[in-house]
Amino acid sequence: RAFADQAGAAEGEHVFLAGAGHRDGATMKIILTALLACLCGNALAAELTPNLPPADVVARVLRATPSFDAARGRVLVEEENKARLEAGSYEWNLRLAAHQRKVQPSSGQDERYNEWNAQLERPVRLPGKASADAELGAVGVAIAETAQGDALHEASRALLRYWFVWLKESASATQWTEQYALLEKQSVAIRRRQQLGDAARLEAIQAEAALAQAEAQLAQALARRNGASEDLRRRFPGLPLNATEAIAEPQAISGSEIEWVNLIREHSHELGIARGEMQKAQLAAGRAGRDRLPDPTLGIQVARERGGEEHILGVYVAISLPGGGRQAIASAALAEAGVASSREAATDQKITAEAAALYHSAVAALTTWQASRSAAERLKRAADMTARAYQLGEGSLNDLLAARRLANEGQLAAKLAQLESLESRYRLLLDTHQLWDLD
Repeated sequence: RAFADQAGAAEGEHVFLAGAGHRDGATMKIILTALLACLCGNALAAELTPNLPPADVVARVLRATPSFDAARGRVLVEEENKARLEAGSYEWNLRLAAHQRKVQPSSGQDERYNEWNAQLERPVRLPGKASADAELGAVGVAIAETAQGDALHEASRALLRYWFVWLKESASATQWTEQYALLEKQSVAIRRRQQLGDAARLEAIQAEAALAQAEAQLAQALARRNGASEDLRRRFPGLPLNATEAIAEPQAISGSEIEWVNLIREHSHELGIARGEMQKAQLAAGRAGRDRLPDPTLGIQVARERGGEEHILGVYVAISLPGGGRQAIASAALAEAGVASSREAATDQKITAEAAALYHSAVAALTTWQASRSAAERLKRAADMTARAYQLGEGSLNDLLAARRLANEGQLAAKLAQLESLESRYRLLLDTHQLWDLD
């Protein structure tokens, strides 16, 4: 209707402008077509993720979570660490000394001289070490940025999970509200029939008991829904809780298991972090291997001796003599690289297994919902037929109450299965960055 109204308005504008001579008919048809295409495009974009909050709201809420703030702060830390590694710990050292020289000649009075010396020195990184340090710093920043994306992704996973918990509890409360209203109407009718002498008191008691049971179930469902909404509100402040009454029909999962698994592995932040840690460990092992050859220290020395009679200017080189400690550090770093490689392989295996399980769960959830929907429809028809039979005096109230109970359970199970199928599909899209891609 909205499209038709806007289209009608556009056509009216077309007539006005054409009559005024501002546009010719062909030009206005092009404009109208483009307008309708734009409107339809926006509608399709909105329908791609039914039963979910708007993507822009989700982005704003997720970027306000403490976990994302912490991950963003870690990126800043690694950037400063990168600057530290590039600069190195090679600083200038200034040494100053003052002393007094006493000369005792074989004859004559003792001679005393005030003397001083100064040294300025600095270690020098051997070739190759500076570039290795720069690579280590860059990898650290890359890992932190991937971890920032992972924090955002984990927060979006949590939002999706708690959102569907709330939707399921809301659907349960809605279903029990409908059941309570139906049983209340039925109880009033039976009570009226009892007053007219057309129904036994036992039937009125049975109807009231069924109504009381439904009231208890409704109270529990409302409590669970309120608890889920409060939990969601406190975990993600600012997220509007606007659930639509209609539940979207889940779509079939297109694509094979291998395709989905590869997509999830390709977009997995956890796997990206593990690979980054492996690369960092390998670089650290190479850097430790270079440190087996110590860096030299170059210095310049200035001295004044014999009270100024002698002036000294010189340069010197200091080289540490490597021991077993440097070799042990290099060997430990190499072993750590092997550990990181094994950890990356284990993470890849874990992500692959979880992705395959998620794919099969989504496929099975769709089948489960279709079966549950079919069962719910049959149970509802059976309950309607039992109700008509009871009105005609061909059935008992027990049969009607049992049919109502089974139909209510079937409808509730179908709604929950429908939401479960939607959630599984959205989880697949989320892990492949086709839903809420915030990186």
